[in-house]
Amino acid sequence: MKNFLGRAAALAAAAALAVTGVTATASPAAAATYNGACGSGYVEVNRIEFPDNRGTAFLTYNNSNGYNCVVTVRTNPGAATFMEAMVRRTGESTWVRDAGNFTTYAGPVYRSGAGHCMNWGGTIGTATITLPATNCG
Repeated sequence: MKNFLGRAAALAAAAALAVTGVTATASPAAAATYNGACGSGYVEVNRIEFPDNRGTAFLTYNNSNGYNCVVTVRTNPGAATFMEAMVRRTGESTWVRDAGNFTTYAGPVYRSGAGHCMNWGGTIGTATITLPATNCG
């Protein structure tokens, strides 16, 4: 009986160690990075991370022409899924959008922003994120 209990305890400890080991060795996924899709002169001024690390919506601004640009980028590109990049000036009812099934990113979409606050965001799959009235100027 003593031998049986000893083996059972050893097996339970090994199983616990295996489960703990998997959790302990898992590394966090890298965040999406701005891909330069807006073009020359656009600099990242804000970002919104999607839940569960699926991607990031980036707001950029071009100081020489006064335009904002939004791009939504997946952290791990893969099979095409619904994605969207969107922007509008605060107070406007119509979004400028790029929406469709994409493998890597949606956008770029542009809206003049000098002297205005911007509403902007994106969608990846079923998750939509937006920020209202930011980056005023």
